[in-house]
Amino acid sequence: MLVNLHVKNLALIEEAEVDFAKGLNILTGETGAGKSIIVGSMNLALGEKIPKEMLRDNDAPALVEMIFSVDTEEQKRQLEEMDIYPENDEVILSRRIMAGRSVARVNGETVSVNQLKQIAGIFVDIYGQHEHQTLLNKKKHLELVDAYGHDEIDSIKSQLSSVFKEYKEVKALKEDSVLDDSAKNRELDLLEHEINEIRMANLTVGEDEELEKIYRRMQNGNKAAKAAGVALQYLSGDGESASDLIGRSIRELSYIEGFDDSIGAISNQVRQLEDMIHGTCRELADYLDDLEFSEEEFYETEKRLDVINRLKDKYHCNLEGVLKQCEEKEIRVQQLLDYEEYLKTLDVKYQKLRTEVLDICKELTNIRRKYSAQLTFKVTQALIDLNFLDVKFDMAFHELSEPTNNGLDDAQFIISVNPGEPLKPLDHVASGGELSRIMLAMKSVLAENDKIGTLIFDEIDTGISGRTAQMVSEKMNDIGRHTQVISITHLPQIAAMADLHFLIEKTVENQSTISNIRPLSEDESVMELARMLGGVSITETVVNNAREMKELAKISKH
Repeated sequence: MLVNLHVKNLALIEEAEVDFAKGLNILTGETGAGKSIIVGSMNLALGEKIPKEMLRDNDAPALVEMIFSVDTEEQKRQLEEMDIYPENDEVILSRRIMAGRSVARVNGETVSVNQLKQIAGIFVDIYGQHEHQTLLNKKKHLELVDAYGHDEIDSIKSQLSSVFKEYKEVKALKEDSVLDDSAKNRELDLLEHEINEIRMANLTVGEDEELEKIYRRMQNGNKAAKAAGVALQYLSGDGESASDLIGRSIRELSYIEGFDDSIGAISNQVRQLEDMIHGTCRELADYLDDLEFSEEEFYETEKRLDVINRLKDKYHCNLEGVLKQCEEKEIRVQQLLDYEEYLKTLDVKYQKLRTEVLDICKELTNIRRKYSAQLTFKVTQALIDLNFLDVKFDMAFHELSEPTNNGLDDAQFIISVNPGEPLKPLDHVASGGELSRIMLAMKSVLAENDKIGTLIFDEIDTGISGRTAQMVSEKMNDIGRHTQVISITHLPQIAAMADLHFLIEKTVENQSTISNIRPLSEDESVMELARMLGGVSITETVVNNAREMKELAKISKH
């Protein structure tokens, strides 16, 4: 679960720190106080894009840090698969944001934003203000089913993806293989020309790199010969060369050895130095001999490089790639020479892969139907809890005419909210408030199935009021029994259910507007409920109503 949130220099927040608890954590406050900034900051820490206007002070870095406790063995296993090891059963996700860039860290170690998102997905799921609109996009419906049954569905989708890729390639080959005799002969002529061109070049892998070295040395041969000659002169030439001076040193040391043998070790070192210089001089002389080349040798090297580089440029690859293309062209020539047999073989392969793809698609459909039945049943029960008294919720499956890498399924959720009405697509039936409740039901089922530790709701109560609001509050309380819930709300019925109630308020300090967040005591929570119930004028009757609402919520919770 989310233990702590620390935000600094972000929008209206100068600096804020919040300790969350198990169960239902509720955030309330006046419109414009900065409630959504809290969820926005969480999104940033979890890897979302950073709007430029989010930085409070462009000259100072912003920071968002979230501390999660690792509550299950499954979470530990998932983290270990990503080489993340909790410290004291905690994982710290942070994002430091500067103008134009950001740095993401997990337990102090820098990670990519994609890695941050993956790790965050183990702990938390955020439901934004407009996310219920995704239910109107039926492409998202299968994604929800796949997320529910991911343990079984992911493996078969991976299998399908691999086979479908090969199937698609063979299908494209088959569609492109309709050639008349004239086109076939033109392709044969071109292939034979290119094969002959490559084979005649007699290429060797790595030859170009070696020739480049030789060519560069030849181009700079005169300069190299001059420099190497001077170096050799310094080492062993007539006069004051290193070899001559060392020889003199040995003669002087030999004189000392005649009466003091303690100089022997030094004398031996100087003799070894003389041997090393003689060896170096021989190698340098050999190097000078190698620098000697004729104009014809230079011309032949240059011409050979031209042939190699032209082929590399023509086929847009290195020598190894050129030779590989040559082999592929030879295979293609054999296909064209026996074209009928090639087409027959290609068709057999295509039919085999198509059958395999269709079999996997049908298996995927059967698995999806199984999990969609489970999911829609659980969502139906959750919807009944959310004041959909006569609801029917299901998924309609249709088969696509052609397989895709996501199967053959064209599916969408269907619903009936009144007795006697037929099941229809969500966009034909559900209002905004109903969509919010459907998504709440969906999230509650998915979170329980996935063992997500924290669910964050940003104004899940859009379009909800009255008795329905009470039902939503009770459902959120139920979810909070097994999953930590953090919710921003404007409904007192939901706020009354809070295990921990936070107030977000806006103040002016030093002529600057800032947002603060703080936990409320029991009495403060009652007064905040009274504000939500009574608006501008908070009478004693409104306060008593708020206190009664709080007491009724306690009874409901227990």
